[in-house]
Amino acid sequence: MIVKHFIEEKILLFEIVEEIDHHQVEKIRDKVDYDISRLNPCKVVFDFKGVKFMDSAGIGFILGRYKTIDLYGGKMEIINVDEKIKRIFEMSGIPKIIDVFYDEKNLKQIS
Repeated sequence: MIVKHFIEEKILLFEIVEEIDHHQVEKIRDKVDYDISRLNPCKVVFDFKGVKFMDSAGIGFILGRYKTIDLYGGKMEIINVDEKIKRIFEMSGIPKIIDVFYDEKNLKQIS
C-alpha cells in the first residue's frame, strides 16, 4: 500500500491505494495519525481512487481517524469511492457522519 499525502491551505490529502484490510491498516495508522497531529489541518481528505477492497478493519480505520480529526476541530472527507466501497460505507453508516463523494470532478455526494 502506498500512502501519499499533500498539504495545501491546511487541507491534508491522503491517497490510499490497493486494499484496506487489517494488515494494511496496521501499517498506515500511525503515519496518518502522526501527520494529522503534526500538521493540524482544517480538513483531511482520503482519496480512495486506488482502493478496490476494504474490510471491517478499514471501517475502523476511517472511524478512528474521524475521531482524531474531530478532536483537533477539523473536518474529514472521502473522495473517489467506487461502487463496492460505496456499499460498504452505506451499510456501516459512514456517510451519515463523514462527507463521502464518488466523483472528484463533480463531488457528487453519496446517500
